[in-house]
Amino acid sequence: MTNKEIIVVGGGASGILAAIVAARNGAHVTILERNVRIGKKILATGNGRCNYTNTLTTQRDYNHPEFVADALDIFSPETALTFFTQLGISPKIEDEGKTYPLSEQASSILDVLMYELNHLNVDIITNAHVQNINKNKNNFTVLLADQTQYKADKVILCTGGKAMPSSGSDGLGYPIARKLGHHVTTIFPALVKLKLDYPYLKQMDGVKISSIVQLVHQNRVIKEEKGDILFTSYGISGPTILQLSRKANELVLKHETVYINVILVNSLSKDEVYQRFSESKDKPVDFSLIGLINKKLISAVLKEAKIEKQNTLVSELKDQEIDHIVNLLFSWKFVVTGSKGFEDAQVTAGGIDINEIDSKTMESKLISGLYIAGEVMDIDGPCGGYNLQWAWSSAYVAGLNASK
Repeated sequence: MTNKEIIVVGGGASGILAAIVAARNGAHVTILERNVRIGKKILATGNGRCNYTNTLTTQRDYNHPEFVADALDIFSPETALTFFTQLGISPKIEDEGKTYPLSEQASSILDVLMYELNHLNVDIITNAHVQNINKNKNNFTVLLADQTQYKADKVILCTGGKAMPSSGSDGLGYPIARKLGHHVTTIFPALVKLKLDYPYLKQMDGVKISSIVQLVHQNRVIKEEKGDILFTSYGISGPTILQLSRKANELVLKHETVYINVILVNSLSKDEVYQRFSESKDKPVDFSLIGLINKKLISAVLKEAKIEKQNTLVSELKDQEIDHIVNLLFSWKFVVTGSKGFEDAQVTAGGIDINEIDSKTMESKLISGLYIAGEVMDIDGPCGGYNLQWAWSSAYVAGLNASK
């Protein structure tokens, strides 16, 4: 056991769990949170249900697999299930390993965490705008914007990223880390809706379909997802798009041309579609597509195929025009121009350089006694509970080692 004084900067998922672990280990812990309450972002996760882990999580699900391996071994999804079960959360495991509280309320997760913090006498200071962290010879001084100072033997930085700023994630940790000598890699939104450059988006707005969707760069498919997509007036969204968005944004930031390729027809072969046209020669071309693709997409597809009169009979179309339509049904490409930004993103890609963090302890390699956990570092994963799992895993390791 220890009598250390530990300050946790940030009262999100990682900050709360780090505080619990350190307090259980005998430390006196103070959480400094800039919002009026802690855990605000937890309430928004999983559409208010809180997808708090994923049972299928492996190190390969993250952008730096080697770095996350130790923490995931120490605090695995199984460990997370046990941890939360002991706090009172019965798990509901759904498709693809996504795990929610049986109550299907994110507030359940926050409630049991708050109970444990109170039980452990963790001090929670809200409306605390941390401005600077200074390392002295034997301890730290944490300075707030109102000039209030807090002393600590150890500090755990859990400030999160910039995604979902309405929850209080404003990127505060990055300038603090830089002042301490850390490097911050380029940050950008991930798990976010994408903007497209396409002239017919307005008429496609609101159309939801199930499709195969590919991310294409330099004529090569670099990632593929299958599931629901939603066309919007600005571009495209849906679970599949969120999974593709990290790599898409990364390439756009490098001024690379990247495409979203939508495969509208994936249950028929091209030959079967050609046969369908040959059997519909006496029908208008727009009518011939009814029952094959969403009716609201027909006009856009035909415009893209340069079919000026959409009531033209199929028999009057040139072979090249039919080829163009069929090819679009199996490969409809849209140029990605960007995303809806951090305001709409679920997670931040990039962050404090992991080469400056000890993966076994989460301690800074530059500042002894400074620990780092969660989204503030350059670690992110796909949608589906993976990012909360990383928050728990890294926080557990940080809290455990800070309190030794």
